[in-house]
Amino acid sequence: MDEKEIERLLDKFDRSSLKNFELAQDDFKLKFSKREGDDHAVVEDSAQAASASTNGLGHGQNSQPTTVEQPETPVAQNVAEIKAPLVGVVYFAPSPDKPAFKKQGDHVEKGDVVCVIEAMKMINEVKSDVTGTISNILVEDGSMVEYDQPIFQVTKG
Repeated sequence: MDEKEIERLLDKFDRSSLKNFELAQDDFKLKFSKREGDDHAVVEDSAQAASASTNGLGHGQNSQPTTVEQPETPVAQNVAEIKAPLVGVVYFAPSPDKPAFKKQGDHVEKGDVVCVIEAMKMINEVKSDVTGTISNILVEDGSMVEYDQPIFQVTKG
C-alpha cells in the first residue's frame, strides 16, 4: 500500500463517523483511531505480522449478532477488565464444535487467549493482559462488542 492510498483512506476515515479502523494485509497492518472530543484521526501502521488470521474458523457467517448493554459498575481494586481491542462479534471458543478458551472461574495467565473477535471476516485473538481468575463474563457469546468494551473481569492474584 503506497502513501497516496493511505492518505485517501485517512481522508475517508476522517470524514466518516467511524471511531476506529484497522486493516491487515499479509505482514502490513494499518490502524486509524479517533480520540474522543478530537476531530483528527491518529494513524498507526506497522510492518509486523498481524495477529488476525482467517484460518477457516468460520464463525458467525449468517448469524444476527445482538448487543448486550452493560451497566456502569465500579470495578474493585483487585479486579481488572479484559476489554475488546476492536469492534466485532465475540466468540468464546475457536470454533462452534470446540470448547471455550476460558470460562468463569478459570485461571488465566498474562498472554493467554481468552476469546476471539470476528471483524470484516477476520478472526482476531484477544489475549489477557493480567494474571488471575476470570470472575465475571460481561457479554454473551456471539454478541457484538464495541471498541474498549469490557468482556471479562479478572480477579488478580
